[in-house]
Amino acid sequence: MSLRVATYNIHKGFSQFNRRMVLHELRERLRETKADIVFLQEVQGQHALHANRFTNWPAEPQYEFLADSMWAEHAYGRNAVYDHGHHGNAILSRYPIISVENQDISTNRFESRGLLHCEIHVPRLDIKVHCLCVHFALIEEGRRRQLQALIDRIRENVPADAPVIVAGDFNDWRNRVGLRLHEAVGLQEVFRVHHGRSARSYPSRLPLFCLDRIYVRGFRIAHAEVHHGQVWSRISDHAMLSAQLAFMSERRDQQ
Repeated sequence: MSLRVATYNIHKGFSQFNRRMVLHELRERLRETKADIVFLQEVQGQHALHANRFTNWPAEPQYEFLADSMWAEHAYGRNAVYDHGHHGNAILSRYPIISVENQDISTNRFESRGLLHCEIHVPRLDIKVHCLCVHFALIEEGRRRQLQALIDRIRENVPADAPVIVAGDFNDWRNRVGLRLHEAVGLQEVFRVHHGRSARSYPSRLPLFCLDRIYVRGFRIAHAEVHHGQVWSRISDHAMLSAQLAFMSERRDQQ
């Protein structure tokens, strides 16, 4: 039994340099991944100005539009709020989301950041998977504090034997997050395990920097892939990452 997961910074539904609104194309590309759980960053929950400007702007929030009939469950964490709308992180799931909490991890008034934590029930195995979607700050000191907040949350809210997936845009230019997460809470970065190095995900046309990550605990990594190139670079400035994760065991979750 396995899960297919993906993480993607969708740039608020606009192509690189905000040249085009690409939500409809983005939805088709996401469907093609056939992911069970999708971690999204920079998701527009509401934007009154864009709704008036674009005739094909969805009537519903972006996370609902993208989930459509493919992902029955979704959760949204509103982080940045402004006069004409708000945006944040989202998780789309084929399986029931049984709990949701969005934690404010902002470290300065210029970057509103959140940590979206969902508990997802996989009925086939009667297992609860803890999924955390993050978008860290551009400033290194902010990232250091946000990393500690993530570690504290896992230590305090996730059972030691529970499967965990942490995914998102870490803006980790110096590649410091992975070692700390492994030492503190036993998480492994899927691309380092499967390919021997972190995935290059930015910019999407020709990825050079390893900004986006998927970290797991309680899974064996069966496959890991970077979705980049001309098709994907038309949608966002980030490449999408996906992974096939096999459960380490089929034991039932202890209630």
